[in-house]
Amino acid sequence: MEQSGRPTIRDVARAAGVSPTTVSHALNGKGIVRRETIERIEQVAAEIGYRPSAIARGLQRSRLGLLALVIRPLHTLDTFLPEGVDYFLRIAGAASLSAMEHGYSMMLIDDPTRPGVPLSALSADAYIVTDPFENDPVLTMLSEQRIPFVTVGADPARRGQFPEIDEGDDHQTRLMLTHLADAGARRIALVTGTDRNDWNLGSQLTLAEWCAARGQRPLVISVPEVEGERVGDAVIEHFFGGDPAEHPDGIFCLTGRHAAGVTAAAIRRGIRVPEDLLVAAGSGAVQNRTSHPTVTTLDLHPEEIAQVAVETAVRLAEGRPLERPISTPPATLDVRESTTRA
Repeated sequence: MEQSGRPTIRDVARAAGVSPTTVSHALNGKGIVRRETIERIEQVAAEIGYRPSAIARGLQRSRLGLLALVIRPLHTLDTFLPEGVDYFLRIAGAASLSAMEHGYSMMLIDDPTRPGVPLSALSADAYIVTDPFENDPVLTMLSEQRIPFVTVGADPARRGQFPEIDEGDDHQTRLMLTHLADAGARRIALVTGTDRNDWNLGSQLTLAEWCAARGQRPLVISVPEVEGERVGDAVIEHFFGGDPAEHPDGIFCLTGRHAAGVTAAAIRRGIRVPEDLLVAAGSGAVQNRTSHPTVTTLDLHPEEIAQVAVETAVRLAEGRPLERPISTPPATLDVRESTTRA
């Protein structure tokens, strides 16, 4: 292996008992190589952890007209189709159509750093990574292999190091806090997810600043995104099980499924929504539009986000300069019954 410790194509060839040329042909589909040999080479490459960076760079130089979308929040859920959540479908669908408008195809992939990832996962001309985690290994890998990419939302630990699109997380949180205050809330609590991304971490920082300006202690709980509506009882117990002076009269959940669960749990406990407690979400779900009461949410406009991301990715793929900062249209309110008092 080379000094960096990364397996090379020669390591694969030695382990498989073939020449480096045969390995190259087997992994990039060129030349004539028997199927049995290809399968053995692919198995060896996976076992020793070889990443075909040279192949990826070669494909990029020839430009396949292919973009890739990596939606990082999906990686921590138990399904790629969380019940009631249409945000991911909206952003993926809009990105695919926008890519076609630019003469590209769009590929939706899971974490390209995981073992056994298909070779196609590293074949795109440029990548869009939404809501990356803190010190995200996907960004590290793409950067090390010099594969063009843009993030939707910053890596919290490496803000400004990579091309990034500002989703306006601070604006989103302040917009909802202002709405809840205008609707009558005087003590607002925040429910975030546990993924360490800019959406969760940034909203906590904004709430802390908001509370400090009002001489209040911030009320925050972080619960797993994967739990969805099941977090409701735990959240209500957390905020209403202690000192009555610290009970909130407004709760802002970042996800729509959390908001749906919190609303239902509050009502079961005898807390009226919206009369006693205002509830709102930072991203909507079908449950918020069909529940009783319906729940106020933010519309993040994922279609517009997708279009900006694709335009940026195309510029990167074609080596054209970017105009920074890159931003998207601001989120807007969908006001419903949960924050509307008589």
